[in-house]
Amino acid sequence: MTTPLLSVRDLVIKFPTRHGPLTAVDGVSFDLAAGEVLGVVGESGAGKSLTGSAIIGLLDPPGHIASGEIYLKGERIDNLRAEDMRAIRGRRIGMVFQDPLTSLNPLYTIADQLIETIRTHLRLSEREARKRAIGLLDDVGIPAASRRIDDYPHQFSGGMRQRVVIALALAAEPELVIADEPTTALDVSVQAQIIDVLKEQCTQHGASVILITHDMGVIAETADRVAVMYSGRIAEIGPVREIIQNAKHPYTSGLMGSIPTLAQEEDRLVQIPGAMPRLSDIPPGCPFNPRCDKVFDKCRVHRPSLIPVENREVACWLYEDAEAKGAAL
Repeated sequence: MTTPLLSVRDLVIKFPTRHGPLTAVDGVSFDLAAGEVLGVVGESGAGKSLTGSAIIGLLDPPGHIASGEIYLKGERIDNLRAEDMRAIRGRRIGMVFQDPLTSLNPLYTIADQLIETIRTHLRLSEREARKRAIGLLDDVGIPAASRRIDDYPHQFSGGMRQRVVIALALAAEPELVIADEPTTALDVSVQAQIIDVLKEQCTQHGASVILITHDMGVIAETADRVAVMYSGRIAEIGPVREIIQNAKHPYTSGLMGSIPTLAQEEDRLVQIPGAMPRLSDIPPGCPFNPRCDKVFDKCRVHRPSLIPVENREVACWLYEDAEAKGAAL
């Protein structure tokens, strides 16, 4: 079997508090193939961004990886020294943040920042790096790139700044790009353009993508597979089209039913009752059980692991029989 580009195994992220540690990400596992786009979707606080930050080694203290392993092309990276992780960050893994000003230093021109990134990771002269930087800006759709490269971040609109950040993420030809809510801070009219640029450029550069968002519409248009997260765990993961058309987990079904469509005849959208629990108040068993209309006794006591169902995995006791049948074959 081909080694996945990225492999996350039983990732647990905790935060210490006066009342004991809080588990924010609880046993997340998934693989990412070379060239694949994986969407990660869920409500605020589901653990999406923390998972991305852990992969790239940018967890804010006191948050930390309590257990689990992360592999990049078979090489374990979650236990590397800070300087070794810095060498991977940018060179092998690029990052596109929600707010482009997080990635861009307002005191330096775009040229300074792109050229520095390129020369840090690639053996190019100043002149060669500048030429590459202009080419990257041109690729992501910055008009008059050879002139605009000497401007400062504040001289660009929000959408143009995010294009610059995509160029920055791709500057050293990384194998993986993690995009964390890359369109949230932008106007709706600009969001689709940015997603198109991100996907097109990553395809052109041969990079895999983890696209973190709360917008299922963005996932539907962009991703090959989707991981639906809830209370720090993966509720369902599989091919995006199949999950949209035939969600298995009750939470995923609720998410899909809450998306308006032109073909919808009902007067009201589906509504999931209640709210996702706080980290300090996650119920025993399945964390979704207080909101689930299919709950039964086992759901309130035992936490379900991901169960293979057809060509996806679902963390739901409704499919326990499917797992047993698969094991018997």
